[in-house]
Amino acid sequence: MSDMWAYREQDWSTESLVGFSVQASDGGIGKIDEASNDVGASYIVVDTGPWIFGKKVLLPAGVIDRVDRAEETVYVSRSKSQIKDSPEFDADEYRDVGYRDRVGSYYEMQGPGAM
Repeated sequence: MSDMWAYREQDWSTESLVGFSVQASDGGIGKIDEASNDVGASYIVVDTGPWIFGKKVLLPAGVIDRVDRAEETVYVSRSKSQIKDSPEFDADEYRDVGYRDRVGSYYEMQGPGAM
């Protein structure tokens, strides 16, 4: 599961993605509120705004397909419904290994082609 928590491109982990827009495979989902560059535990926290009523979601760095620096947009390999149905964001637990394991398992089972 460690690959799920690593950026595909190493240079993505060296820049600040905070504030970038996030595009799921089928449309926009919000903006990055926080990003971690921890080795083996990298993630982004997306503020979904009105899309799912102001909730936040945790996305493992491994779901990021590409980063468009010019447009300040991050593209992820999951659909809006897959992201909406992910484990609920827990502001107190999201840095804990057990919580990340549950989130990582969910996204691995949801693979890019699953709907």
